Amino acid sequence: MLVVAAHPDDEILGCGGTVAVRVDQGWTAHLMIVASGIAGRFADPSAHQEEFAEQRVALEHNARRAASTVGFSTTRFLNLADNRLDTVPRQNIAHAIDSLIDEVRPDTIYTHHPGDYNWDHGVVFDAVMMAARHSPGEFAPTELYTFEVGSSTERAAPFANRAFLPNTYVDISAGIERKKAAMQIYESEYRPYPHPRSVEGLEYSARKRGLDVGLEYAEAFCLIRRVER
Repeated sequence: MLVVAAHPDDEILGCGGTVAVRVDQGWTAHLMIVASGIAGRFADPSAHQEEFAEQRVALEHNARRAASTVGFSTTRFLNLADNRLDTVPRQNIAHAIDSLIDEVRPDTIYTHHPGDYNWDHGVVFDAVMMAARHSPGEFAPTELYTFEVGSSTERAAPFANRAFLPNTYVDISAGIERKKAAMQIYESEYRPYPHPRSVEGLEYSARKRGLDVGLEYAEAFCLIRRVER
C-alpha cells in the first residue's frame, strides 16, 4: 500500500490505524509526504529561512518516527511549498507520485478527500488521480481510497459536492493505540483536547466511525476506484 499525504501528520490522522493493522496482516506500507508542513505558518517564509529550516528538520525527524510507529517501511519527502501547492504545477507533483508508484507498485493507494478545507489536500488528490490512472500497458493500483483528516475534512463547506461520504470502513481496534502514540510524536502538530489532533479526539473519532458499522474502533474511507480482473 502507498499513502500519499499533503503534510506530515495527515497520514496518521487519515489512515494510521489502517496502516498498523495491514502491516500486522503482512502488507508493506510506503509513505510520500508532499509539502513541508511548516512554511505555511509564515506569511513570507523567505524572511524566516533559519527558523523554517530548523523546524522542517525537526518535523521530518518526527514524521519518520511516527511512520515507523505505525509500520511504514519507507517515507519520502517532496518538501514542496506548504499551503502553497497551488503555485506548483500539478503535473510536477503527479510525475513524482507516478515515479514512486512505478517503484513500489502498490495494490492500494490512500490519499486525501478532494473536498477538504485545506486546499493542499485537493491538489494532492488531483495529482494522485493523474499518477494512478489506468492506461493500457502501464502499471496502476487496483484500489484507490480517500481518507478524512481531523481539523480539515469536517471544516469544509457543507455542500453535497464537497462532503466526505464514506463507503468503506476498516476495523482498527488492533491499531488505535499505535495511531495515538504516533500522533503524540508530532510535537509541533499535536494539540490538546478538544482539538481533533488530540489523543481524545482520535479516540472519539475512531469510536464514532466504529459505531457507524458496529465496531469498537474504525477508520472510514471513500472508495474512488476498484479494478477487478
